[in-house]
Amino acid sequence: MTKLVERAARLMAITGGIVLTLLVVLTCISVLGRGLNALGHSDLLTSLSGAVADGLIATGVGPVNGDFELVEAGVAFAIFSFLPICQFYGSHATVDVFTNGLAPRVNRAIVMFWELVLTAIVLLITWRLFHGVQAKMAYGDTTFLLQFPVWWAYGLSFLAAVVASLVALYCAFARIVEFATGRYVLPYGGEAVH
Repeated sequence: MTKLVERAARLMAITGGIVLTLLVVLTCISVLGRGLNALGHSDLLTSLSGAVADGLIATGVGPVNGDFELVEAGVAFAIFSFLPICQFYGSHATVDVFTNGLAPRVNRAIVMFWELVLTAIVLLITWRLFHGVQAKMAYGDTTFLLQFPVWWAYGLSFLAAVVASLVALYCAFARIVEFATGRYVLPYGGEAVH
């Protein structure tokens, strides 16, 4: 079961990484287009060569229409896509200055407690996202420029949150087993070093 959960978490992380990479490329293209458009309209280029300025403007170069709408939707999905892998490996940032000197059983209890809290929070967010998808579908909200339904972004984020919830439930159960038995069930990728 652990391998299946790990594969699901990795697949979501890879998908989120691809989406995030595409968003970076989109943003770069949009910024470059905005810059070239500004250059075509600049007094400097017009005074140096009006024909080049007019030619640049005639290409239609400019920012990508609705780029911020796509980035907003994509980043929300990417965030939820990275949650499962972070939870599976226990890689959320922690501050363990005071707990390093405690007994291993006490540390396992602390890890189990916070795993249960995080699982409850992920489940709550998933539940609220579900209601958000329903509300956005009912109202028929669309984005301002691209006019795509807002529920699409909510729906994709909800799907990623469902995977995050399933992984969180498995991790919570695994932490309870770790606490009860004293043996490790989940791998430890380590948290951020401070």
